[in-house]
Amino acid sequence: MTTTALRAQDLSKIVQDATGSLTILADIDLSIESGETVAIVGASGSGKSTLLGLLAGLDVPSQGSVQLFGEDLFARDEDGRARLRAEKVGFVFQSFQLLPHLTALENVLLPLELSGRVPDGADANAAARALLARVGLGERLSHYPKYLSGGEQQRVALARAFVGRPPILLADEPTGSLDARTGEAVIELMFELNRERGSTLVLVTHDPSVAARCGRRIELAAGRIKA
Repeated sequence: MTTTALRAQDLSKIVQDATGSLTILADIDLSIESGETVAIVGASGSGKSTLLGLLAGLDVPSQGSVQLFGEDLFARDEDGRARLRAEKVGFVFQSFQLLPHLTALENVLLPLELSGRVPDGADANAAARALLARVGLGERLSHYPKYLSGGEQQRVALARAFVGRPPILLADEPTGSLDARTGEAVIELMFELNRERGSTLVLVTHDPSVAARCGRRIELAAGRIKA
């Protein structure tokens, strides 16, 4: 029996600019089942990253709702949404978002320390070290981000995203800052880890070859899901 990981209903985002109201997203309805791999695609400015931010509760919609494993995200306050994300969601960003004053190991440990839990009762340090070794950085534990290449930083970000064994992973243009060869290696690793962990994967991408690896595509055009 499948479980619905994410459900958005009547989701819209409207902001004010110098000319008046600007609709970024309008009337988004979608459902993503547990274990699915889904690519969100569309031209630049179509609302892909905004949609991902709303699905994660990082941004607040102008109208509509998002349920994350049956929990109404926007029935919670900001702290409540943060707690739910810490329990359920892993993130991979285009710009890595590693903390520069923390080593690779410390960056991976951070979500475990913030959530106060380690999957399967494992030792946090051991879990972080094992996952960094899994992504090929077992010898780079004490390196700070500025001493790592872009590909290495993104692999640290992957380890950080997966270390808490979240049931859903959200990725926003995970290869956008990488060259083609490095990006391909990172994508391969992300899909391998996702298969191993059995998590749901939702990613924003401009790359047709990355989207083709997902089980389903959701295409946005001018802030709406394209039929």
